[in-house]
Amino acid sequence: MPRRRAFLLLSLANLFWAGNFVFSAVISEQVDPVSLTFWRWSLAAVPLLVVAWIAERPDWRAAAREWRWHLVQSVFGLTGYALLLYAGIGLTGSVTASVISAINPATIALAAAVLLGERMSRTQAAGIVLAFIGVAVVLTGGNPVAAFANGFGVGDLLVLGAVVAWTVYSIIARRLTTPPITATALQAVFATVTMLPVIAVTGLAMPADAGGALAVAYIVLLPSVAGYALWNAGSASVGPARAGVFLNLLPVFTVIIALLLGRPIDPAAIAGGAVVLVGVWLTVHVPRRPGPRGQNGYQDNSGAASRTITASAASATSPTMSVGSAGGESCSSVSDGSAASMR
Repeated sequence: MPRRRAFLLLSLANLFWAGNFVFSAVISEQVDPVSLTFWRWSLAAVPLLVVAWIAERPDWRAAAREWRWHLVQSVFGLTGYALLLYAGIGLTGSVTASVISAINPATIALAAAVLLGERMSRTQAAGIVLAFIGVAVVLTGGNPVAAFANGFGVGDLLVLGAVVAWTVYSIIARRLTTPPITATALQAVFATVTMLPVIAVTGLAMPADAGGALAVAYIVLLPSVAGYALWNAGSASVGPARAGVFLNLLPVFTVIIALLLGRPIDPAAIAGGAVVLVGVWLTVHVPRRPGPRGQNGYQDNSGAASRTITASAASATSPTMSVGSAGGESCSSVSDGSAASMR
């Protein structure tokens, strides 16, 4: 695949995951987080299975043998991540949530170093510290004294919980051999089934108008299905290390969409977000080194951070298959056999 086309696919995936953040905030007044999470994965399961069959031609029996890991992945990365993220977005707003979620690549790199013993360069360590400083600016509104005196926002803490859930998801993904889209499709089925008892207790809210229905359709089709497929196609072409850098576009696209829709923007989120982006870039950036090159002209020198990048949109999608960060809504990289981003 030509490099420009791969870059376009990766950019579109992050654009779709960014829309997940914004539209989930818009629909939060009509559909509660439990219902939105159920609608997202129950309606996306069949399209994901079809895309997996067409794109990956998986060995379904081999994938089924990993059902225990898929179940755990579903609880953390699909159900848990989406529930926490959607609940947080409803309280703190889409832009702030996307900026906090942008720290996912750094938290995954840190977890891989601590739990898996993967090496981390000084530059990556500095990037992680910088990313956490940026999130601290967002959480405190630029005034840490007042934040500690008055307490942190519940919405911000819920989004941080989503970051932790996605980090766990991404680390566990290292055990999987199932192809990424196939893994996400199976996990979507598990998410649907495991949420049925919850829905039986809480009830299932429906969109109140055509706009709400369109928002749900967007979250299902673009961040949850198309975003995953585009991310994996682009990442397979340029390598997970280079693809991971594109996750920095998620909060940028979220701000642009929010501005176009007239949503409020917190200046502290913009300032802290800029710091987070620099920190994440330092964490996932892999310098080009001499050595064997693949067909795309890159040597894949990906380390802990680049191999475990998650795109989180998706899905508010984050995503991100193997996303982000994002709906992914964030995502574990393709090399991990996980899904792209859930942003």
